[in-house]
Order: sequence, then C-alpha cells, then structure tokens
Amino acid sequence: MTRRSLKLALLGTTLMATTAYAEDVTLTIESWRNDDLTLWQDQIIPAFEAKHPGIKINFTPSAPAEYNAVLNSKLDAGSAGDLITCRPFDASLALYEAGHLTDLSGVEAMGNFSDVAKSAWQTDDGSASFCVPMASVIHGFIYNKDAFAELGIEAPTTEDEFFAALDKIREDGTYVPMAMGTNDQWEAATMGYNNIGPNYWKGEEGRQALIAGEQKLTDEAWTAPYATLARWGEYLGDGYEAQTYPDSQNIFTLGRAAIYPAGSWEISGFNAQADFEMGAFKPPVQNAGDTCYISDHTDIGIGMNAATEHPEAAETFLAWVASPEFAEIFGNALPGFFPLSDTPVDLQDPLAKEFVGWRGECESTIRSTYQILSRGTPNLENDTWGASVAAIKGTSTPAELGAELQEGLASWYAPHQ
Repeated sequence: MTRRSLKLALLGTTLMATTAYAEDVTLTIESWRNDDLTLWQDQIIPAFEAKHPGIKINFTPSAPAEYNAVLNSKLDAGSAGDLITCRPFDASLALYEAGHLTDLSGVEAMGNFSDVAKSAWQTDDGSASFCVPMASVIHGFIYNKDAFAELGIEAPTTEDEFFAALDKIREDGTYVPMAMGTNDQWEAATMGYNNIGPNYWKGEEGRQALIAGEQKLTDEAWTAPYATLARWGEYLGDGYEAQTYPDSQNIFTLGRAAIYPAGSWEISGFNAQADFEMGAFKPPVQNAGDTCYISDHTDIGIGMNAATEHPEAAETFLAWVASPEFAEIFGNALPGFFPLSDTPVDLQDPLAKEFVGWRGECESTIRSTYQILSRGTPNLENDTWGASVAAIKGTSTPAELGAELQEGLASWYAPHQ
C-alpha cells in the first residue's frame, strides 16, 4: 500500500464548508470508542454535516479490546473505513510505517497543536504527523468535598499538606483516606507513579532526558516517587492488596473514601454515580512555590486511511476535527477528555474545568513510559506496574526498583547501554 502524503495545506473549514460535492460522499470512521456512539450520532455528525453539504459520516466503532485486531484485519483486506481513530504512540506508528495512515504534516490545521500534543502520532524524529490530536486525559486527585468540609480540610498543594490531610482523615475514621487498590497493578502506576512522578523528574525535561539516555531510572528523580508511594499503603484501607479498579471506583462514589487518585476520564461516570459534590486537586509539589507538572496524556487522535477513495472529503473532515467548533462539542459532551488544540474551549462541567485549568498553572507532560521506552522486552510500562505495586506494599526499596527497571531497559535500549 502506498503512503499518500498531503502536499497542499488546507485553507480551513470556512472555505471547505462552501465546497459541495456532485454526489454525496460517505466517510466511515473506525473507532474503539463504542461508548461514544450516541455522541457522534446526536452531536458531532449533525454539526459537521450541517456545514459540509455532500459529505456524510458513518461512525462504526468496534469493542475496545478487539479494536486493534479488527482494524488490522480490515486494513489488510482493504475494507477499513476512510478515517481511523488512533490510539497513542506505537500502535498508530506501526500503522503509519505499514503504509496504512497518511502523512498529515502538510495540513495547515496541524499548526493548531503543540509539539507535546502531536508527539503521540508522529515518527520518532517528528518529521511526519499521521493523526490529528483529538483529546487528552489529565491526572490528579478527585476528592469528596463534603468529607473535606466535615473534617475542616483544605485541598492540599504540597506533599506535607497532602499527608497531613490523609492523617486527619485516618484519625477521624469516618472515611477511608484514599481509594486505590493494587490488585490490577496498572492503577498503581497510572494513578500513582505517573500521576505524582512528573513533579520529581520535571515533566518533559526528565522524560526526554530518559529517552536520550541522559538520565537513568536509578537517578533520584525516578526513584523518589516510589518512596512517596511507599507512604500511600497505610492510607488505602483494609484489603487494598485485593482491591480491583471497579472496587476503588465504587468505594469512592459510594462516599466511603475521601480521596481518589484519578484520571480525568472518571468524571462522567463519577458525576452519574456520586451523590456528593466533588473537587479536584493537582499532584502536590514537594515545596510551596515549586513549579508544578501534570500528566496531560495524549489519548485519542484520528487519521486518514491511505487507501481511502475520498481523500479530499477526508481532509475536510480532519480539518474540522482540528477546529474550535469540534473541540467545544467534544470537550463538553465528554467531560474529562480534553481537546488538544491551542484554542481555549469553554467547558461547562465544573470538575472538568478544575482539571483543565491546571494547564494554565503547570507544565504539561505525558506518561513517562509510553513513547519509545516500552517497545522492547522487558516492557518498561508493564514493569512499572509491578514496581509501583511493590513500592506501595513495601516489598522492595525505591533503590532496588530503580536498579531492576534500569537493568531491564538497558538490556534492549541502546541509549542506556
């Protein structure tokens, strides 16, 4: 399959909206976001079609766990849709390298996104971008405002304040201080290590240095978060070792826990399930006045099937996805999935507004293990799951965990050899 490169920059959706097609063109979108079907049918597709006569959109999601396999089978058979929803990093990079995704670097609307936003859907050298960034998720902590008010606790900003709040909640005994389990492992890494870690390794500065081999996983910036996680265990409640992700969600939304280490993707579900007011606070810094860093993790993009028979119509749609109109619809329909374009979006959900407001206060980065560093064996992302659990349980020291992770990475990754 030949990779098609877009050489002409689009003039924007305003100009494209005046383009009419002699016959209706139907574009099919492949996606794993089957929960979003109603959103697409009721809001996104009507908004696009109203301004782009002649282009019809058909959103055809697969089951999330089956998406990669289903999509690859369709691509190999030549039956995949015109537009492909892109998971971040290596899965989509592999599609591009196989010639299935078009290089969108020439699309003018790609200029609406930062380098960090585009990094999840670029070649390693950044020379080609193959998916338009749609949304990210932000890490932090969601808390029960009623519980905090009862106990006279303010949302913490420093680590000392954070642990003082946890101590006060535990001493009172009404609430589990923090709802998180270690049974499913990924929680400990995603809502633990990669939540608080950027404040230690200074976000992109440390992440890029680790990729370049200029920092190692044995450095204090990378082991210190494990020392902090080691303090979490005493606040997670009885039986946290066997507690699953759904267990943690239920414990918090039922009002039994005061704090939930979170990703913003929880907002919609928590809004529907919790009958108390919620607030959010960003990962506490070590000392008052320190620069704060947040994991604003690139999560969803959309690209063009290189084999589409309707490239011009697909270009028109992708330019619209990069527009403020799409960003506002998507950001408000799915609170907690935040548009990545540079144009600010007026979000209505109060909890989502708290999360996204941190972009103006802190430096943004992405999860440390997701770009390049988890391509080999052992897989650094999966090993970080186990290391985060071991830190919380206290079965290994931070230094031991750093040494083990560094040895694994160095066994296959040249910049660390």
